[in-house]
Parts: sequence; structure tokens; C-alpha cells
Amino acid sequence: MRLPKLPVLLFLCAAAVPALAGPLDDGLAAYRKGDWSAAVTLLRPLAEQGDAQAQERLGRLYERGKGVPRDYAQALEWHLKAAEQGNALAQGHAGFIYRSGAAGKPDYAAALKWYTAAAAQGDRLAQIGLGYMYADGEGVAMDDDAALALFRKGAEQGDALGALTLGSMYKIGKGVPKDKVEAVKWFTLAASSTDQEYDEDLAAKARRELENLDAELTPGEVAQGRQRARTWKATPAQTTPTK
Repeated sequence: MRLPKLPVLLFLCAAAVPALAGPLDDGLAAYRKGDWSAAVTLLRPLAEQGDAQAQERLGRLYERGKGVPRDYAQALEWHLKAAEQGNALAQGHAGFIYRSGAAGKPDYAAALKWYTAAAAQGDRLAQIGLGYMYADGEGVAMDDDAALALFRKGAEQGDALGALTLGSMYKIGKGVPKDKVEAVKWFTLAASSTDQEYDEDLAAKARRELENLDAELTPGEVAQGRQRARTWKATPAQTTPTK
């Protein structure tokens, strides 16, 4: 059997390999780099064609006011298009907008619907948001146990807000026995967050909480809490974050 000549063989191999990049990849890359104008230009046509990932990211751009004027109504519109296709990130963001009332009055029933759908897919932002709904009794019966479980799920995926909230619960003994050493652990984890898009301010709050606990606890207790954080980071019972 004669093998094809080398140029023909290379052509056949190239044809069998999918394109390494395309408009969606380029749009997502622009978003990650903070090139907002390029992200909008690349993602909008795809979103208008029904691509759920492009719709979710375009919704996030409107939510943040990056490359476009901040417009929560537009953000919700794009998030809902993606959410209805099962996109967990969009579902979580839709839940946030409905719960916060950013695009109008709060709609806890709609927030509960989309947070629940996203949380079931492991979305950590939705888990935290749903936890607050249970903690505050927003559209559901107040349930500290359910809230704690949801905050823990988010925190165990590396969510700074989840870790900060758990730290606060342990600090004051809400839903859990008061344990300021355990609070140091969770505040330390929140303070070490590297997700600048969401968690920079939360990390700063966690550092302030740690400064307060430094004044309340002995150096040995603080060291114990920080060691717990290091141990947890070395062997975390967590899944891959979904941001």
C-alpha cells in the first residue's frame, strides 16, 4: 500500500483537526484580558445568534458596565436567554439580579427559581445567593441549617463570599458553635482569593476581620486558625470553581 505524499498527508491531518480558535474563543480571550470593546464586538453577534456562552458573557459586561454602559435590564435579558438554555453561570447571575432588584423591584420567586437551577449544577455564586435567601427568609422559610450548608458548598469551591460568610458565622456563633479560631481559618481563605473580578473587595474585608481577631485572640490561637487554613488548602474537599 502506497502512503500519500507528505503534502497530501499534512493536508488530511489538518482537515481532521478542529480550528484552534474562533470568534467565541477570541471574544472570551478579550474578556479575560480586559479588552472590553473587543469582547463586546466579538461576543454580541454570537449572542444574537443564540450562543449561550456569548449571551452569558455579554450579560456580565452589561452587569459590570464594561465596554457598554451598565444596564441591569439588558444584563438580565441576556442572562435569561442563556439561562433558558441551561447555562449555570447565567442562571446564577439572573438569580442575583432578581434577588437584588438591580433591574427593578426584587423578585424572590424568580431569584429562587434561577438560583436553585444553578446551584443544582454546582454554581458557587448561586449557592451563596441561595444561602442568603434561606438565612434572611427571602421568598423561603428562614433556615439557618440550609443556609450554612449552601455557604459551605460555595466556600469549599473557593468562593470568597462563602468563606467570608462562614467566618462571620463562626465568629458570632450563628447556626454553628462560636469558634473564633475556625473564623480565622475561613477569613484567611477569603483573604487569599485571587479572583479579581469578584473577590477583591471581599478579600479586603476578610483582612480587616483578621486584624480584628488578631486583637481578640492569643497569637497561638491565630496561628492555629491560619494552620487550619493551610491544611484545608492542601487537601480541600472541593470541586472545580464554576466562574
